[in-house]
Amino acid sequence: QVQLIESGGGLVQAGGSLRLSCAASGRTFSSYATGWFRQAPGKERAFVAAISGSGITSLYADSVKGRFTISRVNAKNTVYLQMNSLKPEDTAVYYCAAAYFSRPKVAGAEYDYWGQGTQVTVSS
Repeated sequence: QVQLIESGGGLVQAGGSLRLSCAASGRTFSSYATGWFRQAPGKERAFVAAISGSGITSLYADSVKGRFTISRVNAKNTVYLQMNSLKPEDTAVYYCAAAYFSRPKVAGAEYDYWGQGTQVTVSS
């Protein structure tokens, strides 16, 4: 079992930055690929970024490439999402997810564990 707790969300003006954190329980977190997803009001959950357990491989949605960076520190059981140049359309609840496979995945259905989410609001 893995428990995930997100933090770092908040209200920011367009063009600003936020860093989300996903803290995980468990001693083998480095064996879990981890992803970030987001869900805006009235929209389906969407993939944002994912990273392999080792931290070597990462994937990004086209909408965030060049603005967001996913990283992890396995010694701290934590995955981060650095979000720069934020836009109003980035407003959503952001969820962290993990699954016991080596390579990052885009599909949310492939992840077994989810956090409770953290709200990110970008004002124009």
